Amino acid sequence: MVRRAQSQLLERLVREEGLKDFVLWYYTPMALPIAHKLQPRAVVYDCMDQLAAFQGAPSELTLLERQLLDQADVVMAGGHSLWRAKQKTRSDVHLFPSSVDAAHFSKARLAQDDPDDQKDIPHLRLGFFGVIDERMDLGLLAHVAALRPDWHIVMVGPVVKIDEATLPRAANIHYLGQKSYAELPHYIAGWDAAILPFARNEATRFISPTKTPEYLAAGRPVVSTAIADVVEPYGRLGLVHIADCPLDFTTAVERALAQDPLQRQAKADVFLAANSWDSTFSKMASLVDAAARSTYRPHSFEPALSQAVASSSLLRDAG
Repeated sequence: MVRRAQSQLLERLVREEGLKDFVLWYYTPMALPIAHKLQPRAVVYDCMDQLAAFQGAPSELTLLERQLLDQADVVMAGGHSLWRAKQKTRSDVHLFPSSVDAAHFSKARLAQDDPDDQKDIPHLRLGFFGVIDERMDLGLLAHVAALRPDWHIVMVGPVVKIDEATLPRAANIHYLGQKSYAELPHYIAGWDAAILPFARNEATRFISPTKTPEYLAAGRPVVSTAIADVVEPYGRLGLVHIADCPLDFTTAVERALAQDPLQRQAKADVFLAANSWDSTFSKMASLVDAAARSTYRPHSFEPALSQAVASSSLLRDAG
């Protein structure tokens, strides 16, 4: 019922707005059954995650992605690992690793008062912002907190897809909940270092954390577990310290904090200058414009979808 309603709403939008010449931009293959009756000038697949590897991923997702990869005019991958994986299916996948709004996050470099829910947390503070889910190495957090009871771990973000009862609890671990994008620099300003405590599992194999350049733009030293798209290029360039086991992680934090902050920030700024969202947008827009200007061929996913998900209720639900 939900997919049928979404499909009808989308078709109504196209009809009422008189859209005759448009591009469909997919962030997930699961949207194919909703838009499969439309006939766009071009189709874009903006692949930001290996969604099939996530906990609770629908069984039909892999089949739908195969169809989308086959018929999309432009395919973009949001990280090096993901790009290499999708190139096994088609060779013309375009790489667009995480970019950054440096002006926004650099506000964290300015002296400012702490937010009310952070101001009473003692220093030394290690901070994280983002979704807290199956990708987190909760054991690492617990062990680091136990090894260094004088350090305080600040976790900013919603808890999703995991039981909150499984979160490590200690006097020096603080869960502050979800904050708005506008608030993030205000929180980061009060951290001594930023961390990426990701587990190394199927859900993190292809991730390219956008928060990596955001932490750097905020001027914080950064320590991460050995996530492939953090190790390369950030670890290789010496912009992020890499460690996995708790003892090594605490040592990496100490090493990061010992760096000269001005030299560290200057080095990060050189890297970030070539990775703005404005630059990324321009490159993406050029690819989409070229696809839309090419010989018009109406797209129809319906026959392929019917074959791919004949055993599921997707198309039936979409009407």
